Amino acid sequence: MSRRKRGSPVHGWVCLDKPLEMGSTEAVTRVRRLFDAQKAGHAGTLDPLATGILPIALGEATKTVPFMMEAQKVYRFSIEWGVSTDSVDREGEIIGQSGVRPSPEAAAGALKAFVGEIDQVPPQFSAIRVDGRRAYDLAREGAAFDLPSRKVMIHEAAVTAAPDADHLEVTIRTGKGVYVRSLARDLAAALGAEGHVCALRRERVGPFSTENAVTLDFLTDLVHRDAASEGLLPVSTALDDIPELAVTDQDAFSLRQGRPIVLIPRQVDMLLSRLRDGSRTVSAFQGQTLVALGQLRAGRLEPDRVFNLS
Repeated sequence: MSRRKRGSPVHGWVCLDKPLEMGSTEAVTRVRRLFDAQKAGHAGTLDPLATGILPIALGEATKTVPFMMEAQKVYRFSIEWGVSTDSVDREGEIIGQSGVRPSPEAAAGALKAFVGEIDQVPPQFSAIRVDGRRAYDLAREGAAFDLPSRKVMIHEAAVTAAPDADHLEVTIRTGKGVYVRSLARDLAAALGAEGHVCALRRERVGPFSTENAVTLDFLTDLVHRDAASEGLLPVSTALDDIPELAVTDQDAFSLRQGRPIVLIPRQVDMLLSRLRDGSRTVSAFQGQTLVALGQLRAGRLEPDRVFNLS
């Protein structure tokens, strides 16, 4: 006899504006409990010292989390000049001091070298595993270790404010895997200065932005008013770059059974015209309901993720 899942079958995305000093795991737990959801996950960790967009998937939306891993992100962060820390943020131990205060013009000029595909070394205080252990645990113990550089993409970077000589604000649009603290560290080094990240806010993750974000207080109020669904975005929100295919009731039934469906040439041509970067992934909809994600192969749609949505 199968055991009944705990919680309610809640499905959708919450675009959470994560508060300061709350970890991503705690934020997911708080949202899951508010909705009494059976399953929850998030798309992209956000440090406790950062605020901003943390997309949280509930129920069937967790099946679309992998599609957010490649999503572009926008960060706005501030560097405080004069002091470097081992964690490259304001919680770390001081490891360097300098009287150098780069001008906004000098910083903007140096920033150009970090736009495009670059080699970036992650910060020592990161979640990367080294011989089975987290790098931040080794760093806290004072262990000596090196992290290899990795290729990352920074699409845009600009100085957006300089409130005083000690602080500089930078806004960047990035691909996956970019560490803001590493960028701040390397920018300071390029300018012959010492500096660390004193404030960080993520403003966008793919289709999730400050424009459709909600706070925990707002969600709590919705739950108390029995209006929690108003804080949910559709499961398909994470699939905004994936071509859609309208399917019949019979085809929807077949896809839900894990069976491929045959497409007519007009459908194939339409989908091929919308696919990008070698992708073959298509989303199938029965009316407004997401049925499946599948691969377009030889005139057929072969399902690889099926959604149980009413």
